[in-house]
Amino acid sequence: MPQTNPFHSLVPRKLTDSELARSIRLNIEAELDAINLYAAHLDATDNEEAKAILRHVMDEEREHAALFWQLIARLDPEQAQHDRDASQKYRLITTGASHEEVEAVGEGGGSEPAEVELPKRLTVGSLRK
Repeated sequence: MPQTNPFHSLVPRKLTDSELARSIRLNIEAELDAINLYAAHLDATDNEEAKAILRHVMDEEREHAALFWQLIARLDPEQAQHDRDASQKYRLITTGASHEEVEAVGEGGGSEPAEVELPKRLTVGSLRK
């Protein structure tokens, strides 16, 4: 498998947070590629020993990707704002808000959208009396 040259982004100075965030995005890309590769290997075998190892390693890659994403949010304030907006938009979309309500998130002087009540979900605990 071709690999990204680990030195391609080196410069003769320390990276700014913005430059480091760009580099970390490449790391996330590599982690996601590895996750997909291991998932394909899992699908391609019935060997339970191999599957156990592949699942473990794949889970580690997922953790790495998640950690890198958290780091980018710290290094890139604009990305962090997009993450916050996306969380609000996701909640609105999944609770049936209008397109206009969804697209208003992050616009209009930073006002927070009205709180949307999430639908109640039945759980085993909620069924006990």
